[in-house]
Amino acid sequence: MAIPFNKPHLTGKEAHYMYQAVYNGKLSGNGEFTKKCQSFFEGRYGFRKCLLTTSGTDALEMCAMLCELQRGDEVIIPSYTFVSTALAFLREGAKVVFADSMKRNPNLDAETLESLITPRTRVIVPVHYAGVACDMDAIMTVAKKHNLLVVEDAAQAVDSYYKGRPLGGIGHLAAFSFHETKNITAGGEGGLLVVNDERFVRRAEIIWEKGTNRAEFFRGEVNKYGWVDMGSSFLPAEINAAFLWAQLENLDEIQDKRKQLWQRYYELLQPLSERGLFCLPDIPKYASNNAHMFYLTLPDLDTRTALIRHLKENDILAVFHYLSLHSSAYYADKHDGRELPNCDRYADTLVRLPMYYDLSIEDVEHICKVIGEGVA
Repeated sequence: MAIPFNKPHLTGKEAHYMYQAVYNGKLSGNGEFTKKCQSFFEGRYGFRKCLLTTSGTDALEMCAMLCELQRGDEVIIPSYTFVSTALAFLREGAKVVFADSMKRNPNLDAETLESLITPRTRVIVPVHYAGVACDMDAIMTVAKKHNLLVVEDAAQAVDSYYKGRPLGGIGHLAAFSFHETKNITAGGEGGLLVVNDERFVRRAEIIWEKGTNRAEFFRGEVNKYGWVDMGSSFLPAEINAAFLWAQLENLDEIQDKRKQLWQRYYELLQPLSERGLFCLPDIPKYASNNAHMFYLTLPDLDTRTALIRHLKENDILAVFHYLSLHSSAYYADKHDGRELPNCDRYADTLVRLPMYYDLSIEDVEHICKVIGEGVA
């Protein structure tokens, strides 16, 4: 039987809670299940304010709006990331300044960060690749020195930590994704805006509710509501929140299983890595591992292509990841010309292996056996 790259996990309660949401008579969002999901994240991780969104992209767009950027303001992001990280800020008229990745893993290289700052810099956006923390102490120190905002792109980083602090809870703002490829999903698409800085809490809720103070009205804080700011329809339907709640109830079980699979990959592939055939994922001492992804870094593009082909011939779907945004068709002529060698190296050599809850240990052992045959 073929092994897919990803398969969304169902806990068994999703349909039950979706049925309950339908018969509660509240489908348009910000109902019982929305509030339960938001309270879960605020309570478990200590986030100041959480708002469910229709996608991780929408959560990032809300972050960008809250930063109140002026045309020409600069935002530093890694080039090795998904396009949404850049798009959210480009929509606000900002100029994206791309940072290189670290040599040891695809995260933003904090050591080169200060060299990218100019008088127009306003925001730093660290992306926690594979759910592994960026060096947040270094990033926050630079941000404080230059009075910059930090927006954590934590799309892949649910239930992951930096020195014991939950990712998404360190920067001023953060965005999570509940796309079907993530550890937990809101039924295919979904996201979460996290607000850690008190000054953004009220406006975040207004932007979330199409630029109105509707949420304040329903809490009885104002006697009528109207259009008071910019915004959009960012909150998801209650059915998506109900689906997500079933996943959140089982988060610990999901995480435990994924970590077992990740550890088995590591154990079986380590001997091949020690022979120099590829590099295994790097987890710095300051970071935890939420087992979002298991990836290999091959010596070159041809070797990666050959391995992906070999796995496919054996009914195993493995895939590469991002192409560096600075060299993309849309942005190449807008980039300042700086070389970003580590981003380009990961674009050419990184391959992601199947990783999902319903994968078995036996599946992992089979995949590793096929990899060994393909690279030996």
